[in-house]
Amino acid sequence: MNEIVSQYLETWNTTDPTTRHAAITRLFTTNATYTDPMAAVTGHTELDATIAAVQTQFPDWTFRLAGPIDAHHNQVRFTWTLGPTNGPALIVGFDVAVITDGKISAVYGFLDKVPATA
Repeated sequence: MNEIVSQYLETWNTTDPTTRHAAITRLFTTNATYTDPMAAVTGHTELDATIAAVQTQFPDWTFRLAGPIDAHHNQVRFTWTLGPTNGPALIVGFDVAVITDGKISAVYGFLDKVPATA
């Protein structure tokens, strides 16, 4: 699960469209879903577009793991932060990912801290 979470966060930080799409294809099932307070998407193309939109909204910001990874059965939860690459984290959230046959089939995201200016 640690490797899956690491690859997941790296995918969110990958700005090259070709490299990011290849990572999504490797990491997610074909019909994977991603749901958070601001998005609900299905499949590689929609997930890729969602990640690209976040990168456009927060250029030069980086997702980082912000605590221990907790996993059991076919699911994993973890806290992450988002902030300027060389600065403090300004957004904090946690995700729960469901794993099917070694790939992510669903992600449920929650936002714990979002500044009024983000």
